[in-house]
Amino acid sequence: MDESTSIAKEIKTSRADSTAYIVFDTESIPDGKLVKAVKFPNEDLTPEQAIEKAQAEAREKSSSGSEFLPLTFQKPIAICTLRLDSNFLPIGLSCLDQPKYRPEEMVNLFWQGIERFKQARLVTFNGRGFDLPLLEFAAFDQGISAKFYFSGEQRSRYRSRYIDIQDLLNNQGACRLEGGLNLLARRLGLPGKMEVKGQDVYPMFLAGKLQEINDYCAYDTLDTYFVFLRTRVLIGEINLEKEKEIFAEAVKWFGWKVEEFPALAKYLANIIRENDK
Repeated sequence: MDESTSIAKEIKTSRADSTAYIVFDTESIPDGKLVKAVKFPNEDLTPEQAIEKAQAEAREKSSSGSEFLPLTFQKPIAICTLRLDSNFLPIGLSCLDQPKYRPEEMVNLFWQGIERFKQARLVTFNGRGFDLPLLEFAAFDQGISAKFYFSGEQRSRYRSRYIDIQDLLNNQGACRLEGGLNLLARRLGLPGKMEVKGQDVYPMFLAGKLQEINDYCAYDTLDTYFVFLRTRVLIGEINLEKEKEIFAEAVKWFGWKVEEFPALAKYLANIIRENDK
């Protein structure tokens, strides 16, 4: 049995309790009721009008014209998780609360998973600066207990087992990682951002395109995973040849999941890692 066949066997036989890493991503929209209550309490505005007014103010103040509101005014509407075993092989992919995508239920499911898989290390891109605080505030709103997470070292900035890829690659904020996850994905021949970008999420939500939002969230999760693999080469946990083997087997695994997650077909079709062929 060659090493590649062995990797494939590991993927097929991995169990849920072998989860060593949880890669995840979120998508959010402004919380209109909160925006109105905090920013415009004395104005006769609907939640949607409050968001529009707050976005207009944000655009005016932003040098780049961004209308994105601070994470404290956001609420999650998509959470995608990818569980890995200790060999960095995928063993579980979920867009939480599929196909209903109810925000409160997906937040519940996320924190239940974090408490269940205590041994797992969390992996994100800029999760320390956005995704985790977003979900922490959502837990605060819903009164969700996450004792292990909040009482342990997960939240320690310098001693945490949690892996924020952005922190690793921008030297803990010493340099600006212009281009973000999309740039890193493209450097590796991954799809990166395709038709949808972050600023499209709120208009898509208003149009009722919940499935498309979750597909986009899944794409970012896969980009995060593959970028994470390359960082394991950087820090010496695996070598480049091993990374290529894991990459190839992971692509096969995602191919097996296309029936369950049809959007994966588009992602896989846009991978152009010529150097792996």
